[in-house]
This record gives sequence, C-alpha cells and structure tokens, in this order.
Amino acid sequence: MNKSELVDSIAEGAGLSKADAERALNALIESVQTAVANDDKVTLPGFGSFSRSSRAARTGRNPRTGEPVQIAASKGVKFSAGAAFKSAVNK
Repeated sequence: MNKSELVDSIAEGAGLSKADAERALNALIESVQTAVANDDKVTLPGFGSFSRSSRAARTGRNPRTGEPVQIAASKGVKFSAGAAFKSAVNK
C-alpha cells in the first residue's frame, strides 16, 4: 500500500474527503517526526511506538578493499509494534 492508497482507505473509513484525509495523514506524520526528532517517544496504543535510537561510532570495512573505515555516530528511528498489531498480523 502506498500513500495515495492509504489516503483513500482513511477517507473511506472515516467518511472524509480525500483532501481532508491527506491533510490529516500529513499532520500525523509531521507530528511524529517532530516529536521523535525532539527525543520524545510517540506511543499509539494498539499500534506501536516510535522512539529515537543512537548508534555509536564504530569501525567498519570497505567491502571492495577490506581496509578499515570509520563510521560516525548517528541517530535513527526505532518502531516497536504493539501487542494488538502483532496479534492482527499473526491471525
């Protein structure tokens, strides 16, 4: 399912116009991105939670030459599925 199909599904399920459903979806995405960027955890009961994770600096290897390469520390996003979501997927 891509974004436009998700917008169609939201519009149909909530009885909204496609434009309103797209604005709502965009607002949700922006809110989650902003909160996680500010190191807040976003929890949606029954669905899951989004949080920021940190990756330490490390030494990797160049696959072509085999020589060591320094990889800088970075931040990423972690999603943990909720129990209801896992249950729905495993039916």
